[in-house]
Amino acid sequence: MPFEPLSAPLKSRLASAARTLRTANPMNYVGGLIEDSFALPAGDSRYLRNHLVQGAAPFLPSFTSSQARALTFAMEPLGPDATPNDRRDGATREMRRLVSDNFGAGALRWYDRASESERSLARRGAMNYGAFFGSSFDGDGLQSATITYEGGVSANSSINPELARLVMSSMAAMPGLRPLFTTLVAGRDYGSQWVTFLLTNGFRLVEMQPMLDELGLGQRLAGILQVIGVALGGRFDIPSGAALVAFGRGPEGVSLELQVMLDAIPDVPPNFLQLLTMNLRERPRELASLERFLEAFTPEDNIWPGRFSILTIRIGPSGPPRIGLSLRPIEFEISPAAALVASPPMPATA
Repeated sequence: MPFEPLSAPLKSRLASAARTLRTANPMNYVGGLIEDSFALPAGDSRYLRNHLVQGAAPFLPSFTSSQARALTFAMEPLGPDATPNDRRDGATREMRRLVSDNFGAGALRWYDRASESERSLARRGAMNYGAFFGSSFDGDGLQSATITYEGGVSANSSINPELARLVMSSMAAMPGLRPLFTTLVAGRDYGSQWVTFLLTNGFRLVEMQPMLDELGLGQRLAGILQVIGVALGGRFDIPSGAALVAFGRGPEGVSLELQVMLDAIPDVPPNFLQLLTMNLRERPRELASLERFLEAFTPEDNIWPGRFSILTIRIGPSGPPRIGLSLRPIEFEISPAAALVASPPMPATA
């Protein structure tokens, strides 16, 4: 009897989550890509060869406090045996299809211009994963499509010149930034571009002040300190390699996103979620959205959806910090025992 591909329970989970969150069913939009990307059996150890999620298949749902009833997830496309070039090109085709079909010719022209250097066949060949793909859905259908290309700012990049200037000045103000990837987000009525860096040096949060000043966001540091300080039990320093920082320019102007890799923090409080939600006490609508998100990804035979892998804080020119959480779903984790059962035997070697 053939193994059931991982795409089957994954599609079932997304359909169930869509009902809980009252969004469109993602299968009507990205079902084909999910089937192509998760064709191996559930628990197959080859899924561990991914650059998106440690210890699980490369599927990463996320919650954002500013998007009520949204179903958002990222994935590493086309499976573990695809080459980085395959992933880059396949994700690009999927992005162009979704943008054209859902947002129109104008949005497609914007995406083609913004991604021109990333799509070039002459682009560097030494890639590790090529691209990630993401999408977000609400009650009206596809809310946004996202593609993340491996690599950051370069001489041949299509990055917005104003954003490039801000990025360069921020790099000078915050030593230890190493470019990782460039992200393009196409929504119904906007397009935005982000450049993400790894913070290779350990740092205290207050040391972000000069960088925020360069972006015109210096007054927003207090919001970052409050969210992280409370959620991490009074910790205000981040170890080396435990954080990413992204710079973007969208409809609201310049924004910054700090992503804290929770698995790289040695002493995350056991009541982390309870502490985090203290930041949402005065925002009951956002707190209710988080509760629905957790419900949407909790299996019927379990009491918890999985492990939180990334805490995100996004700040812009105005408004409270936007809090985000990325989840490693428990039902798509790959245990050593499951990997041994599901993976085919290795071929004999001479």
